Amino acid sequence: MSERAPRRGRPGHDQRAVISAAVAAFDEHGYDATTMGMIAERLGVSKSALYHHIDGKEELLALALQTAFDALDAGLDSVENSEETLDVRFEHFVSEMVGILVEYRPFVRLLLRLRGNSPVEAAALERRRHFDARMTDVVAQAQRAGLVRDDLDPSVVARLAFGAMNSTVEWYRPDGRVSPTELADAVSTLVFRGIGTSAYMASS
Repeated sequence: MSERAPRRGRPGHDQRAVISAAVAAFDEHGYDATTMGMIAERLGVSKSALYHHIDGKEELLALALQTAFDALDAGLDSVENSEETLDVRFEHFVSEMVGILVEYRPFVRLLLRLRGNSPVEAAALERRRHFDARMTDVVAQAQRAGLVRDDLDPSVVARLAFGAMNSTVEWYRPDGRVSPTELADAVSTLVFRGIGTSAYMASS
């Protein structure tokens, strides 16, 4: 996906606001069923006014997916570039990633629901495979360091761990009874220590 410099917006709406409105519409109606008119209605502008900011719905999808990837890549960069010990980096990564998923929930939902039906979607799925490969490498490093069981395929572990984190974008509500910090702690506990009690482990 190619990046474009943001266009100057009219008073009251900039490209970021248009992208956010588009993602909300995609989230509610699905990408295919969403029209430019629906997005314009959310912003309270005419459909023609949207084209001051973007060329069309496919560009909005590309920009929305770019936003999701930028956030996810930043989270993974933080563990790859950190000078902390691997154990600290690994646990920090889980907490950081959960925070990103909470903040960018509709953007990540859009990414996770892609089916590769257009060049933009196909390119995003390829980029997601690259991200998954980076995740697998992080898990493999943790296995070599003795932090994660080494009798499991690192790609399977990465998919299971990231799948647990990804699932939060479908059901988690920041205004609910579980805070983002509590959610991150729960995911970290599940990933690193499992859910069985010591009594259960002793009886197994």
